[in-house]
Amino acid sequence: MLLNNRGFFAMFENMMKKLILILALMAASPASASCYADYKAKQDNPLRLHYGIIELPDTACSKQAAKAQISQRIAADGWKLLHVLSIFNEDGLGERKNSAGQYFLRY
Repeated sequence: MLLNNRGFFAMFENMMKKLILILALMAASPASASCYADYKAKQDNPLRLHYGIIELPDTACSKQAAKAQISQRIAADGWKLLHVLSIFNEDGLGERKNSAGQYFLRY
């Protein structure tokens, strides 16, 4: 009798569609860790230096790729990249925040 109930099958089919949709959305969402770099930069006339932390896209999670990203972003304010110190994930943010001061995630 339960197997002949169309309402039951319609409800079951609706639940399955929702479950498949939820699983598809979960699989489609990116599962990437954040990527950050710390760097040193300078301005001339007068000479000014700064240490900063910057968030990078996943495609720039190497020192070489980060150089281009950082150089481009800080150049808008007249800064020249001196050195990319390291690439790290969000676990390293807390210990570097005070050192970066106003240049913490500014660019």
